[in-house]
Amino acid sequence: MSAIVLKDVWAAHRTRGTVTPILSGATLAFPDGQAVALLGRNGAGKSSFLRLVAGTVRPDAGEIRRFGRVSWPGGWTGGVRGALTGAQNVRFIARAYGVDARALLDFVGQFSELGRHMHLPFRGYSSGMRARLGFAASMGVPFDTYLVDEVTSVGDAGFRERSEAMLKDRLSRAGAIIVSHSLQHLARLCTAGVVIDQGRLTWHDDVMAAVDHHRALMGIAPPAAAQGKGNPVASAARLQLR
Repeated sequence: MSAIVLKDVWAAHRTRGTVTPILSGATLAFPDGQAVALLGRNGAGKSSFLRLVAGTVRPDAGEIRRFGRVSWPGGWTGGVRGALTGAQNVRFIARAYGVDARALLDFVGQFSELGRHMHLPFRGYSSGMRARLGFAASMGVPFDTYLVDEVTSVGDAGFRERSEAMLKDRLSRAGAIIVSHSLQHLARLCTAGVVIDQGRLTWHDDVMAAVDHHRALMGIAPPAAAQGKGNPVASAARLQLR
């Protein structure tokens, strides 16, 4: 069974007369309940792809079908109202997704560690605070598929560890599409991978095969230690450069 299905999807990013393809006739099905790494060079369209899957951005053509409840991109807060406080925005999210507002507010407050800032206007938040609020709110809602965009790189080491542990817990009963510059992070969380390049999507059943594909596109040769297949040292070596 599939969680997300793309059928001949076309989408492009337009800025000051420049058109950059995000997807060029992409057709792909993401399996239900599987954690999938999304890899690609800077500017390939990874964050835009997550917004397309979430439904916050519409494709130029084609169809994207979602089965089950799909999150917004974790850490993305484009729909949050700047004049409202963090707490008020969390209550709005709770109503929108039909979950208990008090329980979600307690969870977000404790996990995000925003303290008194929860009761201050969101427009005054730093980018890190915004990401922490968005990620905590997404983890507090039971989704079937989580969309995660670089959130576990926010904050200090302790917060990053807690974020990864929380995401692992959610992935024990849900699927995800995860974007991260940390290949080690993707290897720990994901079993499969998709590489996005010049509007094309390439699926790999093995996340390490996706890592190797990404490295090849970046022009980074695999270390000598990575030549041996089935060697755990080789797998670790393939993750040293990105």
